[in-house]
Amino acid sequence: MSESTLNEFQSAAAELQRAASAAFDSADSADSLERARAEFLGRTSGRLLALQRLVPSFEGSERGVAGRTFNELKTSLDARLDARRAAVESSARAAAPQVDLTMPPRRQFVGAEHPVTLVIEEIIEIFRGIGFTVATGPEAETEWYNFTALNFPPDHPAMDMHDTMYLADDVVLRTHTSPVQIRSLQAGPPPVRVVIPGNVYRLDPFDASHAPMFAQIEGLAVDEGVSFVDLKATLTHFASRFFGSTRTRFRPSYFPFTEPSAEMDVECRLCKGSGCAACKGTGWMEILGAGMVHPNVLDSAGVDSERYTGWAFGMGPARIALQRYGIHDIRTLYDSDIRFLEQVAR
Repeated sequence: MSESTLNEFQSAAAELQRAASAAFDSADSADSLERARAEFLGRTSGRLLALQRLVPSFEGSERGVAGRTFNELKTSLDARLDARRAAVESSARAAAPQVDLTMPPRRQFVGAEHPVTLVIEEIIEIFRGIGFTVATGPEAETEWYNFTALNFPPDHPAMDMHDTMYLADDVVLRTHTSPVQIRSLQAGPPPVRVVIPGNVYRLDPFDASHAPMFAQIEGLAVDEGVSFVDLKATLTHFASRFFGSTRTRFRPSYFPFTEPSAEMDVECRLCKGSGCAACKGTGWMEILGAGMVHPNVLDSAGVDSERYTGWAFGMGPARIALQRYGIHDIRTLYDSDIRFLEQVAR
């Protein structure tokens, strides 16, 4: 650029000033303004950079004049760009939806565990505290695990298709978690102390106290010298830990897989024992069935019934949740009503 004269340089600077100012002023968005900046002020290929490279071609006092001309131009264009950027940003904020910062924030919904889940977890922790471990098993079972190994006679009503959900001729959706008792006994020799949570399925009507699918939790203890006294003491301990100070009672009952068998009641927490619709006027609420494991069940699992004895229980966490949370209709637990779940979460 040795042939350039100072006048030509100054004319080029003035033209660049006009072109850049026009480009900046016409930019109506951040993107278009950025494109204009890159064209005129870019550090690698901007037009201002090309003008700067001409300064060293001047000599003596002309180089000083050219340098001052360039510096004044750069300062002017930087200021023009900053002013236009501020104007574009201000226009963008004005066009954006207005936000009232004094308004309360939108409500954030916080999840919570289902009441039945809470009950199951609490029951498990109580029994873990006295040496039980958790065992699980498949929900689709063979008839042998679900019925035969548990001492159900072939003509037992529970094996009818109108009571049990059959997936195939010999495969059912388990009607209780008791098959896991057999699997636990087959897994290794006694002592065995397990608590078994899981879902079970029955062809029951969906009404205030029944559901076709519900959670169940069972317990099993097998060892030498286990007695009904151990069973009663363990379940009484459980009731006092779970319900607090409450009355309990045991009533004789019958189950194919235990002998002797019993049902355990606690004082109805809804009516405090005075009698209500939930407890059918008795003042008591059944929470579980239990008994000494039948020798035939031990033999089916390959355990020596002459050497070992055991006890088992089974309870419905949903019915216990009714007592815990003062709910009168079991269907409330399955309605997925957010209002109800929020009340329980609190």
